[in-house]
Amino acid sequence: MSEAIKVPDIGGGEGEIIEILVKQGDSIAAEDSLLVLESDKASMEVPSPKAGVVKSIKVKIGDTLKEGDVMIELEAEADKDDSASDADEDDTEDKQASSDNKDQDTDKDAEKNQKADNKPEKSKKQSASKSTSDKEKTQEQAIKIPDLGGDSARVIEILVKEGDEIQAEDSVIVLESDKASMEIPSPQAGVVKSIDLKLEQEVKTGDAMLTLSTSAGADDADDAGEDTGDTSDDDQAETAENKDDQPERKASSDSSKDKSADDRDDSTPPPVGGPSREGTKVHAGPAVRKMARELGVDLPEVKPSGPRERILKEDVDGYVKTVMQQRKQAGPAKSGIPPVPEIDFSRFGETEEKPLTRMQQVGAANLHRSWLNVPHVTQFDLADMTELEAFRKAQKTAAEKAGVKLTLLPFLLKACAHLLREMPDFNASLSPDGKALIQKKYVHLGFAVDTPDGLLVPVIRDVDRKSLLDLAGEAAELADKARNKKLGSKDMQGACFTISSLGHIGGTYFTPIVNSPEVAILGVSKASMQPVWDGDSFQPRLMLPLSLSYDHRAINGAAAAQFTRRLGELLADIRSMLL
Repeated sequence: MSEAIKVPDIGGGEGEIIEILVKQGDSIAAEDSLLVLESDKASMEVPSPKAGVVKSIKVKIGDTLKEGDVMIELEAEADKDDSASDADEDDTEDKQASSDNKDQDTDKDAEKNQKADNKPEKSKKQSASKSTSDKEKTQEQAIKIPDLGGDSARVIEILVKEGDEIQAEDSVIVLESDKASMEIPSPQAGVVKSIDLKLEQEVKTGDAMLTLSTSAGADDADDAGEDTGDTSDDDQAETAENKDDQPERKASSDSSKDKSADDRDDSTPPPVGGPSREGTKVHAGPAVRKMARELGVDLPEVKPSGPRERILKEDVDGYVKTVMQQRKQAGPAKSGIPPVPEIDFSRFGETEEKPLTRMQQVGAANLHRSWLNVPHVTQFDLADMTELEAFRKAQKTAAEKAGVKLTLLPFLLKACAHLLREMPDFNASLSPDGKALIQKKYVHLGFAVDTPDGLLVPVIRDVDRKSLLDLAGEAAELADKARNKKLGSKDMQGACFTISSLGHIGGTYFTPIVNSPEVAILGVSKASMQPVWDGDSFQPRLMLPLSLSYDHRAINGAAAAQFTRRLGELLADIRSMLL
């Protein structure tokens, strides 16, 4: 008699089916789990209230169920107890007949001895049968995607590899549709010869999944194993002896594992959450798998805490926290570049160790990070600043009345601010995912100041709205604060672009490091008089070397060349900024 098994009380809510644990024809006992439901708060296994055989499954993965919904149709095994009773009665009759006739015991002893004599011949037959089975040729069979209900799905995990030996119903891939994720089992046992799909591939019902190499005589071998007859007392004794040896073998295996663990390199940290379960079947719902993919977590490395070794969201959270704690304890992340070997320089002569200041250490770490993460390219150019220098000197008196010193820096700041408005890609930063440029509507410029304790970059805000004299006064004030250690944290934040000037020192060109997350930095060297051909003759002109380093992910070479050319035009005739 069949009976509909319904969803019990699950707290008044509803859940999505993320796994079905039985199939049609399965014989189950009371309290065996039938399926797994996942709600917004947790996942739960729903048990069967009674024993029986699964006649049909009324739901599918991705369905949403609530209390009272039909899950399966169960057929009770009514004849099981009756069969057991009949067997007990037959056994009683056999014992009674044995006690009434002692001659039958003698006949049984003789028959037992005859079986023992025939055992070698029987073993030979079994060996011959096994040898014949081993010689049979294997056959290849294409395994296809089963019925997915008409929808396509994406391959998010491949659980086997070429050469793996699998059993029937072993999961081989994990598919994810818009509604749920599901593990696809193999319909039969064999050896994986090839995998006919790849990760992230969209598949549908009937698509090739893998090619399986199966033994043509496998079924015959199974039948032969069932016809071997009764097991003799000697066989039972041998089995018992082998069973007694298992603890000793297990101990030996554990000892080998411990020895292997001791041989590992101590510098390699153990997997977080326990030993890796790579190659084993991972149980997790679609929400957990999506969360793991977004966080970059390898699910086989996560230790499960749910029923039947199911990975829960809390397990993934715990794994991530543990990894972050380990990284924090391990110190700064390594770049993967071989380290510089340690050398005892005192072997070659007298040495003295001078510790870096805190400021120098922080600056070095920031520069190293930018150099490793930003693909640097530097564009070199020359700007004719002959007329600008004449104008600057002519305004010396006006600058002194305003109480400032008019240097080249205010002109560079004003020209660069004008260009950032004109070429907004230079006044931007890459988005964290690297898929967009975040363009800024403000123009804050940083300028490098060399101090005894290291390089500092104070920031002048809204440069495009300030006059040359205002910029001269603010730059001098910030530089003085930097040298006297009075800069606040706000004074060094928010820059869109940086200028690094070595004009007071000398040199020709250099490659400044981009101050990430900015996308460009301008390096300025010392101006010098150079002969410039005007079409008729060489004329002495004051030429300023420019070095523009830029992030090639955000800026291309043509844009960089246009920037330095346009900057040269602005510096050659500052009146063009008024247009």
